[in-house]
Amino acid sequence: MSQWDGGTVGTDDPQDELAARLRLVHELSGRGVRALARDAGLSSSSLSRYLSGQTVAPWPAVIALCHQVRRDPRQLRALWERAASPLPAPPRASRQVQPPGAPPRNDLPRDVPDFTGRGAALDAVLTAVERDRVVAVDGMAGVGKTCLAVHAAHRLAADYPDAQLYVDLHGFTAGREPLGPDPALRTLLAALGVASERIPQDGGLEPLAACWRAELAHRRAVVVLDNAVDAEQVRPLLPGAGESVALITSRNRLLGLDEVPPVSLDVLSPEESAELLARASGDPGGEDGRLGRDPQAAAEVLRLCGHLPLALRLAGARLRHRPGWTAGILVERLAQGATEFDTAVAMSVRQLDRPRQRLFRLLGHLPCSTFDEYVVAALADQPLRVVREMLEDLLDAHLVQQPAAGRYRLHDLVRGHARRTATTTDEPAEALRRVFDYYLYAAAAADAVMSYVTPVHGVTVGTPPAELPVFAGKHAALFWFVTEYTNLMGVFEAAAAAGADGHVCELPRFMRAYFARRCGTTHLNVLFEHSLAAATRLGDPTHLAEAHSDLGFARYNAGRLAEATAAYDAAAPLITDPRGRAELTMRRGYLRWDEGGVDEPLDLFRRAGRLYTDADCPMGAAHAAAYEAWAMLQLGHRDQAADLARAALAVPHTDPAWPPTMTARITLGLALARDRPDESVEHLERALALAVEDGHRHNEAWCLNCLGVALRQAGRYEDALASHARAFALLDELFEEHWKIHFLDGYAETCRLAGDPDRALALHRQALELAPGLGFRHAQALAHEGIAAVLADSDPATADEHLAAGRALRDQLTA
Repeated sequence: MSQWDGGTVGTDDPQDELAARLRLVHELSGRGVRALARDAGLSSSSLSRYLSGQTVAPWPAVIALCHQVRRDPRQLRALWERAASPLPAPPRASRQVQPPGAPPRNDLPRDVPDFTGRGAALDAVLTAVERDRVVAVDGMAGVGKTCLAVHAAHRLAADYPDAQLYVDLHGFTAGREPLGPDPALRTLLAALGVASERIPQDGGLEPLAACWRAELAHRRAVVVLDNAVDAEQVRPLLPGAGESVALITSRNRLLGLDEVPPVSLDVLSPEESAELLARASGDPGGEDGRLGRDPQAAAEVLRLCGHLPLALRLAGARLRHRPGWTAGILVERLAQGATEFDTAVAMSVRQLDRPRQRLFRLLGHLPCSTFDEYVVAALADQPLRVVREMLEDLLDAHLVQQPAAGRYRLHDLVRGHARRTATTTDEPAEALRRVFDYYLYAAAAADAVMSYVTPVHGVTVGTPPAELPVFAGKHAALFWFVTEYTNLMGVFEAAAAAGADGHVCELPRFMRAYFARRCGTTHLNVLFEHSLAAATRLGDPTHLAEAHSDLGFARYNAGRLAEATAAYDAAAPLITDPRGRAELTMRRGYLRWDEGGVDEPLDLFRRAGRLYTDADCPMGAAHAAAYEAWAMLQLGHRDQAADLARAALAVPHTDPAWPPTMTARITLGLALARDRPDESVEHLERALALAVEDGHRHNEAWCLNCLGVALRQAGRYEDALASHARAFALLDELFEEHWKIHFLDGYAETCRLAGDPDRALALHRQALELAPGLGFRHAQALAHEGIAAVLADSDPATADEHLAAGRALRDQLTA
């Protein structure tokens, strides 16, 4: 019996269930919250959030709490993982490499032009950074913590030229959970341009944090961690060895970070407040200015704004845009508010016309970190040109911020005010549904540019928005996905919460091409798990078929072959159209090839080609033909493989690096290697150049290895070994050990023929170790046969044993 038996929770929500388990720990401890928190090394406020389910406890906190009552925390690990990652974290970094000479990443928001006062605080921040490399700025809402940290980061940028990074941890954002350390680390690593394959996907938080510290160790970077909720959230994000620095902001004193010096902000002094109000209002100063003519009223403005920088900027913006107002009128308007901050915001909102007031209130419900004018047009159901003007007016009123050109955001306090003041006449639920529609149709438009074959079905739910972004090419579409990924996940979560099952079913389908380029198999699995659940609720056979098939493909890419087979089996009887059957047949072919089949995958690729032809889909038929050619080549039918590859290359396409072209060109190059070596190398070098230009480093490694094989067959052993070595160095750089299984046999054979039997033997044995765990029985057979060839003269008895083992495996594969 489990030691956790007896703790019935009765909830399907993993976060609620985890909180219930932790409340059981609290009950078993017999201690109060403060005492338990103290003994477990936690803050009492953090423990309260964990027990209430408001925040998911970090795994070290779960361990510490379980140890207090002598319970095994490992039994809660699976539950904690579901609770900690209810939706995918931001994807791993792109396979694309940063172009040579590209400037370093700079994510810092724009420095405020009217930064005022704070001389002592700024000096304290810069001194702490110089001494300790980390500083935490704390203070009440609206006191200017972010402005100070960003201003300091801009000051430091020249001394930390490798990267200037910013991430909002959303510790106090209304309607949103704080950003966990896991997704925050993935976001930061992606911003550094770390290759996707170098970012750990398993093992929990510590490997991710170690990867982050290792990347910072050889860089001089400045990182702003804004709006931290507590020490547990921010501790894994801190730099380790090296010279990089971090600036943290929080409304709370981060007492758990003893090693981080704090800088606490108070409200501005009366002199600083007066200076900021004058600058924000455009007042020239002196007795002739509006503030100088009525100093008592000006002083009252400062008092009503509570000397808070954000409130002063809002009040100053009203005065600047109302040249007929006096300081006394401003006081009258401010006096109508409830709190210092609400006073300033409400006054700014009241000066807007009704459409702009409505837009402001609706923005509070937008599930986006930053946003552009297109999604706002959908939210407000207004033309793009009208929304542009509205956003500029809100920007002038300091109700929205513009961290970068074309992108907008709301301060957390402003967002909270907007949400609180929204009325039923604003129709926030309908507006949110239009946002769901926008992101679904925009993702479909971007996917259409990136995909070489259009999806079997287009968007079937919602209403197309009046205006969508125009994508000039696949790189522009990829950039849109990268920019909007966090928002897409927020919208996906909001759609699931709102019961918009159609959107939950379809949105991931139009992100497959993006995930293929971003290597985000873990995240795609989670998305399609949610899609399948939504499709099951809908009971629609088409949605169910696509969800099963897509989940199967996600399982396949994650190496979960048995689960992929089960998902494909579930999809097969539900698919009725030829395109859908063709796609599923191709996917089964990939799966059977990796499992070690030879004849069956060839038959599946041929069948898929016929189905694509019946469905009048020449691009899909070309893709199937390219894989048929590759399979024929592996079976030794070089002439037929070359003919099929040429046919696939003859299919016109605007992108020379589209997958069928790459597969066909590599196949043709290898097929010609023995008889026409110069033409062979030309094809393979062309494929390599396309892979490098396209930024797909796996394709680059594939091309390099195949080029090594072709050069070896041409007798150019030194060049062949150099090409193989480049491929393997690239896989080492990408941390893709398992990918080597595809290349080890070719590399080993080149070493044997080049007179290096020891290296050949080591490579074959490496393949023999990798293949069984991966399920690559064909590669396992090749490894046995390769060892037999190396040992044929020096150890014939052992060679015969390996040869027999290889034959036995081949008999199993053809049985």
